[in-house]
Amino acid sequence: MQKLTVTTEINKPIHEVWNYFNNPDHITKWNFAHESWECPSAKNNLTIGGKLEVRMQAKDGSFGFDFVGIYDEIIENDLIRYHLEDGRKVEILFEQLSANKTKVTENFDPENENPLEMQQQGWQAILDNFRSYCESI
Repeated sequence: MQKLTVTTEINKPIHEVWNYFNNPDHITKWNFAHESWECPSAKNNLTIGGKLEVRMQAKDGSFGFDFVGIYDEIIENDLIRYHLEDGRKVEILFEQLSANKTKVTENFDPENENPLEMQQQGWQAILDNFRSYCESI
């Protein structure tokens, strides 16, 4: 299966980026691809076998879904690997480029319902939103 990749560089130290990425209080503020969407709830048990559970939905209530990942590997400030309930795998790499610059790369298995380009654009939009959120704090 072909993996898709999205990446961004964030002007923040790696430990701050890690916290913003994994803390539920922050996740709800950035985990959506477009301003017409929101992430009203997030839970994150960042341990092997623990779950990431987020709700993503249109602000008008017309559509929404729960995103659930189960953690397979965690190396603080470096790597997260989890799998989704349907078996697809996600890998997130955190790379310190300098004292105040961090690169985040996500590699993920696509689902079969939507075109690959659309999936890549959606995940990239969320990651871009994450970067904007991090740099605004």
